[in-house]
Amino acid sequence: MEMKKRISLELRNRTPAEVAELVVDNCRSSDGEIEGLTDEFKELEFLSMVNVGLTSLAKLPTLPKLRKLELSDNNISGSLETLAEKCANLTYLNLSGNKFKELSTLEALQNLKNLKSLDLFNCEITTLEDYRESIFELLPQVTYLDGFDAEDNEAPDSEADDDGDDEDGEEGAGQLGEYEEEEEEEEEGSEGGEVGLSYLMKEDIQDEEDDGDYVEEEEEEEGEEEAEVQGEKRKRDAEDEGEDDDEDDD
Repeated sequence: MEMKKRISLELRNRTPAEVAELVVDNCRSSDGEIEGLTDEFKELEFLSMVNVGLTSLAKLPTLPKLRKLELSDNNISGSLETLAEKCANLTYLNLSGNKFKELSTLEALQNLKNLKSLDLFNCEITTLEDYRESIFELLPQVTYLDGFDAEDNEAPDSEADDDGDDEDGEEGAGQLGEYEEEEEEEEEGSEGGEVGLSYLMKEDIQDEEDDGDYVEEEEEEEGEEEAEVQGEKRKRDAEDEGEDDDEDDD
């Protein structure tokens, strides 16, 4: 896709003045020049043009608020003076994978007074003897070269990224806390349901036992009544036999 068309798509119904970040990686530039990017992008703070076939930055518009610029994997070998003229507030610049061979081609970056981080990975210039010492001497305003300072201390994450992570972490923690509370409530409800069910079952069992006791009592009473009836019958039979004996004696 052509760079001009890609930039138009990335606007997403916004005006150029409303865009703070713009990524057009892996599109194609005509004749190695920047296309479709104008001075109207005055609020742009982050611009990424990775692997778009650039050979020159001559047509870069004025971007007064641009702080981070990604230009890795292109064919740029010079014209860096344009950066100081058009992007004076640049703090991070990635030129990795380009065609820089000599220190002299980077001298134009001396005018980027706010430049703190510079990446030159996979550029031929990195094979020069005392490469790192030479860059730090040439560009004293630069703190981090290829991700490390002059003392080999790794560059920290940007403050913006840190703040974003904190906000995401707090939001995630809040969502997690809500989920845990809901889960606890569900567990409590489930336990309450189990207790209620077991209680009802216990009541049913107790009722059955009571019914059993009542049946046993009825059976005992019936048994006693039958025993009394049989006792009276035996008593009457004995009396009848006594009367028969008396008659025989007479």
